[in-house]
Amino acid sequence: MAEHGGKLADYPQTVLVTEEILLDLADSQTPQGIVAIVQKEEEQLPDLTSGKYLFLEDVQDPGNVGTMIRTADAAGFSGVIVSSKSADIYSLKTLRSMQGSHFHLPIYRMPVETFVEEAKKSHLLILATTLSQNSKDYRELARLEDFALVMGNEGQGISPFMADQADQLVHISMKGQAESLNVAIAAGILMFYLS
Repeated sequence: MAEHGGKLADYPQTVLVTEEILLDLADSQTPQGIVAIVQKEEEQLPDLTSGKYLFLEDVQDPGNVGTMIRTADAAGFSGVIVSSKSADIYSLKTLRSMQGSHFHLPIYRMPVETFVEEAKKSHLLILATTLSQNSKDYRELARLEDFALVMGNEGQGISPFMADQADQLVHISMKGQAESLNVAIAAGILMFYLS
């Protein structure tokens, strides 16, 4: 295709394959029966002047990334921004976890520093999740219309840079003995409370 100078969209084509080939192409034990090659859209910066955004700072597990994107979609968020060190949103595991939410929820990828700079420029409130003396239980937050909720890395949480730049640090108080929650579970609780 590159030899002709055209884009992938210029060459629509349907190819029927055997079940064995489909299993190899789909990389799953129970494929849905369709495999596609698509061209990604060019990335643009999101308009952070208003809306509810989820920012994933260096979240590594593709299943967690996909689950949080799907939950942001279900909670009515305006979009999701993943840091440049987060899992690939086009990995098969992430795509399966998103269950199609990427078709109607804008997803952006950008470095942490760029996200903070753009949010500050747009006066978008940054809520970052962390357990610290300065964090506030999420149930004590006033209802917000425009904000970005930051979820951190599974092992390290948010970065010191993000903790310093956040407008408000938040946490989920726990009654039991567990030290922490899975990042996708925590994100779900917070997104539905804040939406």
